[in-house]
Amino acid sequence: MIGGSAMGATVPWVYPLIMMASVGTAILLRGRTPQPSGLDPRQRWGIGLGAFCGAMIGAKLPFALADWEGLLTGRAWAENGKTIVFGMVGGYLGVEIAKALLGVRVKTGDGFAVPVAGAVAVGRLSCFAAGCCHGVATRLPWGVDFGDGVRRHPTQLYEIAFHAAAALGLAALQRRGLFRGQLIKLYILGYLAYRFATEFIRPEPRLAGGLTGYQWACLGLAPVFLALWARDARSMRARPGMTPEITDDRSSPPPGRGNG
Repeated sequence: MIGGSAMGATVPWVYPLIMMASVGTAILLRGRTPQPSGLDPRQRWGIGLGAFCGAMIGAKLPFALADWEGLLTGRAWAENGKTIVFGMVGGYLGVEIAKALLGVRVKTGDGFAVPVAGAVAVGRLSCFAAGCCHGVATRLPWGVDFGDGVRRHPTQLYEIAFHAAAALGLAALQRRGLFRGQLIKLYILGYLAYRFATEFIRPEPRLAGGLTGYQWACLGLAPVFLALWARDARSMRARPGMTPEITDDRSSPPPGRGNG
């Protein structure tokens, strides 16, 4: 998270308001997205809680680890600094841990793809309002002055557009039954590719090879999710005729099993 301008300080209520809107968007879209049948309320709430806690911990963890003293005292968890890259991964792991603890074997990933994309699109508005997470200086006509007299790439708006388009695209794929069982991985892989590309116009510190820490994270995480994709694809091929994901029919449990 790049330090911003005084813009955010003049409207301190904007950040919590946008965050509430983001959570509300996730809840609204989650309620309108087909969910796995055969889950009781305890399992549904547990999986949702696992996703939320995993995302929050993952988003803060890199910054907390960078401040060892703050990590030990707990201060690092309350300070600014979150990353969507690790927030997504943390949410994915949180769901898998919750499913293991609750004994859930049906796939749930597709039910999170659209709600998460929509929520992130709304949540990124807080970064634009605060003037953080901006891009490098630009002469393009849509450059934005975030309070320091320099017109910069509004990378927050670029990312809002990406996640909003992803939510619409994922919803369309889900309606058509395409990429069933793979939608959340498709979304994460798409974001990793997007983030790798846009890091070239973000003022993040350059590490080995001239790449930022986020770019190295993307390069490290992409093979993991490609491997998960391949594993699930093999599982589906091994069970022809069996649907791997969620369905609108809540009267009978879905036959597919595995991780989402």
